Amino acid sequence: MIKIICVGKIKENYLKELINDYKNRISKYHKLEIIELKDNDDIRKETVELLKAINPKDYNIALCINGNSYSSLEFSNYIDYLFNYNSTIAFIIGGSNGLEDDIINICDEKLSFSKFTFPHGLFRGILLEQIYRAFKITNNERYHK
Repeated sequence: MIKIICVGKIKENYLKELINDYKNRISKYHKLEIIELKDNDDIRKETVELLKAINPKDYNIALCINGNSYSSLEFSNYIDYLFNYNSTIAFIIGGSNGLEDDIINICDEKLSFSKFTFPHGLFRGILLEQIYRAFKITNNERYHK
């Protein structure tokens, strides 16, 4: 299973459509669960809620600027490798204030998609697209260019 644990709800319809499209595409390959937590101006309160949602038995990946970077092909190989040893991979996306060290330190890995800061809803779509691309690559299906 893939979990995406994220702070904040998607308000924009075009982002909801993007996310639902990739969620449906991914469901052909793996079960996917998106857990949306309430955003809060107090990062400590967000951290408490994230800590409740994170299962230490899962392979947890904190999405942050200072994480490891992969090409799409490397990411595909990595996801495939992780599923050999883990039944659930969870991606953790913080709110507008990012992730506190309490969250980053309990995660198995830090992953960065860029040094840029993205709107959270758009980033969720980008993450889902890359997960979908990873499955297409792993299954030798046409999509990745």
